[in-house]
Amino acid sequence: MRYDLVIFDNDGVLVDSEPLSNTVLAAYLTELGHPTTYEDSLRDYMGGALHRVHDTILERTGQQLPESFDTDFHARVFAAFARELKPVDGVGDVLAWLKESGTPYCVASSGSHERIRFGHGVTGLDRWFPEDRVFSAEDVGRGKPAPDLFLHAAHVMGVPPERCAVVEDSPLGVQAARAAGMDVYGFTAMTPAAGLGPVTAGFGSMAELPDLLR
Repeated sequence: MRYDLVIFDNDGVLVDSEPLSNTVLAAYLTELGHPTTYEDSLRDYMGGALHRVHDTILERTGQQLPESFDTDFHARVFAAFARELKPVDGVGDVLAWLKESGTPYCVASSGSHERIRFGHGVTGLDRWFPEDRVFSAEDVGRGKPAPDLFLHAAHVMGVPPERCAVVEDSPLGVQAARAAGMDVYGFTAMTPAAGLGPVTAGFGSMAELPDLLR
């Protein structure tokens, strides 16, 4: 292995949650008087922490979202997850390969710990990620595209940034990984490689990832 640690994004990389969460987000913002399409939501918010939604709406409209926005949004998302969430196809095989090869891995997500845990519980991925391998934007002051979350995960896991590989599917996540001084592999299921930014390599199927990391 070329790397001492593999850091996975969560939404869209481990769990196939981006279509669900962005559909919910677009509908909720529209309901609140901020017309937003599914495509708008993907473009503006995919890969970012929830504070990005607050900041963007305030900047564009001068209006603040309701105090209950986060709680209500998470309730809607969790309901959608309970009905429909699946693991990303093939990711279990990648995790099994990493474990068998003795390569440390973790997850570093813009989502809250509650959201990560709920999604992993629904999909059965919780068996691969004990608490000490789960990192959230809640753990740091700034979420992606700032490098803080990835640097925090690497520090806790005891691995220098240059020995880390990040697996991401959003431009914000790619920016964060690059800013952290890490190689980043772009999963192109939702965003074409050209739209992700300067990835080390792009891949469209999880079956391709082990050969890229070797």
